[in-house]
Amino acid sequence: MGYLDKIFGKKEEQIQTYEDFWNWFQANEMTFYKSVRKGDNIEKKFFNKLSPKLGELKEGFFYLTGMYDDNVAELIFTADGVLKNIVFVEELVSMAPMIPNWKFTALKPATSMESNSIKMEDFTFSTENLSFYSIEYKNYPDEIDIVIVYNDYKGKHISTITSGVYIFLDNYLGELNAVTTIDNLTIISKAQAEKELIPIAKLKDYLIWREKEFIEKYNGVRYNTENDNYSGFEAILDNGLPLLAIINTTLLDWDSKASHPWILSVTVQFDGNNKGMPDDSTHELLDRFEDEILSELKDFEGYLNIGRQTADSKRIIYFACKDFRKPSKVLHELEKNYSGILNLTHDIYKDKYWQSFERFRSN
Repeated sequence: MGYLDKIFGKKEEQIQTYEDFWNWFQANEMTFYKSVRKGDNIEKKFFNKLSPKLGELKEGFFYLTGMYDDNVAELIFTADGVLKNIVFVEELVSMAPMIPNWKFTALKPATSMESNSIKMEDFTFSTENLSFYSIEYKNYPDEIDIVIVYNDYKGKHISTITSGVYIFLDNYLGELNAVTTIDNLTIISKAQAEKELIPIAKLKDYLIWREKEFIEKYNGVRYNTENDNYSGFEAILDNGLPLLAIINTTLLDWDSKASHPWILSVTVQFDGNNKGMPDDSTHELLDRFEDEILSELKDFEGYLNIGRQTADSKRIIYFACKDFRKPSKVLHELEKNYSGILNLTHDIYKDKYWQSFERFRSN
């Protein structure tokens, strides 16, 4: 067998754990380092090897590299703005070994943009042509709704401009803050502005102030759903199929929703009957799966089961969460455990006042 390995090459074992990845990286780091330091065909010698190994570990890892200083190469791992992947990027870097001449960073860090700019196609994004203002809502006092004003706004190039603004914010605020501190973001031209403009260089301080105020207000808030009331809802979809929902209506009237601003949405596709509903065995499997989520995400720990809806061969389960990291890990494991049994996907998004559930509230 050893002779055949020499002829055909020994197949590398698949990366399954963070330790596997870092063992592989250490075995190849000298080649990678030389490529980064010399700027020598980095795509072929480094990225084309790194990318598939990260993919074996988990989808959703992205990266940037360059020289941190004259002797140290930096490898930045990023979730590319996808909230549910942030915890895995953080965990990967937390497990990194100490390797001479290497610096590993979780998520794009904040950088000074006063003397830097972002260029995309024919557009430049800098402190010179970006400003902002905030929109306040009486009924949603803790909502952070930011309007970014771009002086060189051109409607037909909105896709490029949007990408440029988001990349600027990633660099200016840092990836984690850019994703987590702003609830809503709108990009407009200077002519569309309805309030006095504030220099973009002041946005970071503004967000720090708002976030501090918010954390102090809701620190320590907990909720127990044991005695809550649940209501059933029925509706008809546009395609004529029924929608059935069971929702914790007591929870929807809670006055501290903003303390649990992260919404976990778990979608299960199944083979439904002619009304898009599960048969008995599928219904039992779906309930068992939901019970597993509930056993991991407990209300008194900050994970509130809002309810579920079933329609058109699809069940969606909703949780309001105090943080987004644990739900990301729990659902990743469940998706692996139920692979081939249930067709699962999940998403986590910020909805500080649970406005996406207004349809279930009585008028």
